[in-house]
Amino acid sequence: MRVLIVDDHPIIVSGCAAMLASEGDIEVVDARDAETGLAAFIAHRPDVMVVDIGLPGVSGFELTRRILERDPLARIVVFSMNDDPIFAARAIQIGAKGYVTKNDDPYLLLTAVREVGAGGVFLMPKIANRLAFEKNGAAASPLAALTARELEILRMLGRGLGMAEIAEATQVSYKTIANSCSIMKRKLGARTPMELMRIALEQKLT
Repeated sequence: MRVLIVDDHPIIVSGCAAMLASEGDIEVVDARDAETGLAAFIAHRPDVMVVDIGLPGVSGFELTRRILERDPLARIVVFSMNDDPIFAARAIQIGAKGYVTKNDDPYLLLTAVREVGAGGVFLMPKIANRLAFEKNGAAASPLAALTARELEILRMLGRGLGMAEIAEATQVSYKTIANSCSIMKRKLGARTPMELMRIALEQKLT
């Protein structure tokens, strides 16, 4: 099995690669951002991709969207610092087959890679439980109303990018980004782009 890890943290990549490679039947390749991740996917055709959300430039959500646009059968596990279940929900909605957080047992990543590589799906039990509670009326994340694209834009606003820069990075028009910001302001009760930036920082999107 060939696994492509796309993550910009060398220590995390090294640790995950060592764990997976120690299995004996897993070959690991890696990339550090969305652009090189897409190129590596095309070059290596991995059986499973492990994608961090918080990549430099566009996020793992956007990379996942671009990969699946090119190959709808691609098997992707999102690997993130964020344990808010809304991120897992959005990852699955855009087509990822698994979601694992970095602050849990690292062997859960191995389990996810095996499960997804075999054609299944993997969602950590505690995240699955929280998603179920939220669907049944428990307090939801303030980000729950946002789409994956809106989460991407909010994350980039939190990093200090302007709307023109976000439009260029996400390959959509400035008008689309401006419209998305207006919609997000209504959804989140924000009045200005600065308030959106504050929300992004408070929710640890950056």
